[in-house]
Amino acid sequence: MPGAIVTLADLHVLLPLAGALIGLDLGDKTIGVATSDPDRRLATGVETIARKTFTADAARLLELAAERNAVGFVLGLPINMDGTEGPRAQSTRAFARNLARRTDLPIGLWDERLSTAAVERELIAADASRRKRKAVIDQHAAVFILQGALDRLRRGNLDAVGASEP
Repeated sequence: MPGAIVTLADLHVLLPLAGALIGLDLGDKTIGVATSDPDRRLATGVETIARKTFTADAARLLELAAERNAVGFVLGLPINMDGTEGPRAQSTRAFARNLARRTDLPIGLWDERLSTAAVERELIAADASRRKRKAVIDQHAAVFILQGALDRLRRGNLDAVGASEP
């Protein structure tokens, strides 16, 4: 049975009380991957996957999820600042649909507006070189996305800004 693609509010309902989540920041050339602890308090970076084919990318993601006994995914959904969805959001939704066909784990979509910009500011403030930023930005963005989702899940109030429609 394919995994459900849902808002964060609906993801919350589908998850067991404990178990790691995998956070993803989908880029054109890379996928940043983060994971949470089983209590879903802290997100940490896992790796940056150089995109190849969907089949290869999905296989690696499912391998990482299995290694961590993950109970679900959180994908950053790149919503425009005015709340509309452009080609990148449509591409993310297509990726989620294709991934859902390969796993029964639920996939939550989380509004990732400004995540990459926020991470880049943090890396610049930490005096990371442009080359170093390029190498780690997607992974750090995945951490930022997943941590935001974890914080929202822990606080409740899931109908507020940040819980986007599937």
